[in-house]
Amino acid sequence: MTEQVIGQSVMRVDGPVKVTGQARYPQDFSMPSMLHAKVVWSEHPHARILKIATSQAEALPGVVAVLTHKEVPVNEFGIYTPDQDVLAEGEVHSVGDPVALVIAETERAAEAARRLVQAEYEPLPVVTDPWEAMKPNAPRVHLGQESNILKSYRVRKGDAAQALAEADLVIEGDYYTPAVEHAYLQPEAGLGYMDEEGRVTVIAAAQWPFDDVHQIAHTLGLPEERVREIVPAIGGAFGGREDMSIQHLVALAAYKTGRPVKLVYSREESIRGHGKRHPYFMRYRTGATRDGRVTSMEVELLSDAGAYTSTSLVVMSVSVSVAPGPYEVENLSIVGTTVLTNNTFSMAMRGFGAAQPPVAYETQMNRLAEALGMDPVEIRLKNLFREGSIGPTGTPLPPGVGIRETLIAAARAAGWREADGHWIKPELPPPSAPHKRRGIGVACAYKNVAYSFGFDDKSDAEVTLELDEAGEIERIVVKIGACDVGQGVTTVLTQIAAQVLGVPLERIEVTMPDTAAVPDAGSTSASRQTFVSGNAVRLACEKARHAWRKAAEAGERKVTAHHLFRTQEVRPTTPLDPETGFCQPHVSYGYATQIAEVEVDTETGEVEVTRLIAAHDVGRAINPTMLEGQISGGVHMGLGFALMERYVQEEGRIQTRNLGEVLIPTILDMPRRVEPIIVEVPDPMGPFGAKGVGEMTMLPTAPAILAAIHDAVGAWMDELPATPEKVVAAIKARGVGGSSASNTGR
Repeated sequence: MTEQVIGQSVMRVDGPVKVTGQARYPQDFSMPSMLHAKVVWSEHPHARILKIATSQAEALPGVVAVLTHKEVPVNEFGIYTPDQDVLAEGEVHSVGDPVALVIAETERAAEAARRLVQAEYEPLPVVTDPWEAMKPNAPRVHLGQESNILKSYRVRKGDAAQALAEADLVIEGDYYTPAVEHAYLQPEAGLGYMDEEGRVTVIAAAQWPFDDVHQIAHTLGLPEERVREIVPAIGGAFGGREDMSIQHLVALAAYKTGRPVKLVYSREESIRGHGKRHPYFMRYRTGATRDGRVTSMEVELLSDAGAYTSTSLVVMSVSVSVAPGPYEVENLSIVGTTVLTNNTFSMAMRGFGAAQPPVAYETQMNRLAEALGMDPVEIRLKNLFREGSIGPTGTPLPPGVGIRETLIAAARAAGWREADGHWIKPELPPPSAPHKRRGIGVACAYKNVAYSFGFDDKSDAEVTLELDEAGEIERIVVKIGACDVGQGVTTVLTQIAAQVLGVPLERIEVTMPDTAAVPDAGSTSASRQTFVSGNAVRLACEKARHAWRKAAEAGERKVTAHHLFRTQEVRPTTPLDPETGFCQPHVSYGYATQIAEVEVDTETGEVEVTRLIAAHDVGRAINPTMLEGQISGGVHMGLGFALMERYVQEEGRIQTRNLGEVLIPTILDMPRRVEPIIVEVPDPMGPFGAKGVGEMTMLPTAPAILAAIHDAVGAWMDELPATPEKVVAAIKARGVGGSSASNTGR
């Protein structure tokens, strides 16, 4: 009988090399005759380039080349829309634009030479407020564009205006969430070289190396088979490595010089050179009956895309599809718009359009509960999704709807109790000082698993069984291009292979992503790798298992099988209808509830999160300990989002230039207790019922903390981060501003 591996907290397969320092990250790679590169950055958020003088830099001893746009074969790239220059040509649109690339024998020479590159500019009008950028007469971020508005999405269901007019109660609120820095431990670094087969090869941290290859090949004017990317250990990603940062630059440098070229960003360059979480402005009107049933919502969302499109269109499409939250609402009117500005471009970041709306929709739900005199758990249970519920875009949810189970598990763990058909909030212990107040808050959230809206999401796995003389499995090699950004996908895929084939984990090797040696597994994003690549590996292993005995009987020593898993073949999605938004939006979902306990200092406004309970429906826990680690990491990120983190720009110029200014939470800022609860409501299409969890772990954290602050001091917070200054001001105002409640008398 096969030993049960799924559901066991086995040691991470990459754990020993990482904790002993043996793992090699991109900056650890060097080669003989290697050159060093440095970027010359734009000095302006918007300007016309009049001249780039490189002669002084080129004359410096040790300098091999100074590249400008003239040396780029095809000077355009972009993850969805090729609206970025490899090296700025004609104009710059933000201070994060590379203008030139200096290549020298030593890093010191490259650093000295980049200071000698002289660029002359004609400053152009700057627009950094998305509301202003939408106006017809606003300065254009890209000269010649008809408008700064990239796109608006709409979802219409029922008659929201009529339902709001007939509602017993209407809650209105305006909310804001800021730009946020990814702050991964490993800044961007890469090595470009020509390999033994003449391919332009890049070693870099990435989330989808095959897509990088596609873009690099385009910029160099080469067929994709002449470009290769190798992804070693990755020091964090959180969406920040979906877009290319240095890959195309080191590829260009190696292609032009014929020598290996290394580029490593400083922390300041890392913050300057890659995108941020989208700032969001959100306006909500929520209508309900007296017994707490939500009947209608009007939602307006506006995101700041920054200087380039990146993933802004897809991020907003996700936002409008989840904007009402995990609740059954019959009447909806949702409009989501994303707009270009001269700020740092916005991009994918953990949550991908599902991180900002919970701040609004959960605060709305908590305000509604207070206005009706209802318990916040009880009102949610009246409205939460169930199996077969119709989602915002008019189609049934995929099977495995576990949101109610997460709420009940979290509430009971926090001390809620049921009596006479009602839920009753727990009594909290007294505060630690007379000027402090304690509070408790609850928030739910959900997010899609895998790519959506008709995208051909797929993963290809190849499994080879190496057999001994007796025909038994001696070793298994799994080839798949799934990048492990720290979440543990390599371990998950190893466990899946071990379970299907009934062999010990130590006999299985999951190879490192190398586009020349492994098949494409798609992006490590959208919380998709366990679901999509897990299914690819599971099915490839099943094929290998079926062929194993026949091969052994024939005396063969090797069996190879592969499987291309496509989500569109098992659970197809469709694009948003441009008028109504009607579609089958997503493949699967992960559901979450978190409950925060806080202590607020009424004199200083400081907020301490004393306890956080996090219940997450993961379908099936492949590795519970890794899931608990994911939950703790997501809570850390959500706490920073709630209380301190923001990337600040003024007129397009960066003010938070390093981690000391960005203010990332330390261990001292974390809750005294984080209590993860794993809920398993299987998705029948997931491998062994598994869904995804990586992004969902941060979604409810901020709104739960905001709800707890209100419970403690009576002040609603509608703008993140809830810094001590804002909390003190809100305490003094006692909830005035940003929201209102109107009782229609019905």
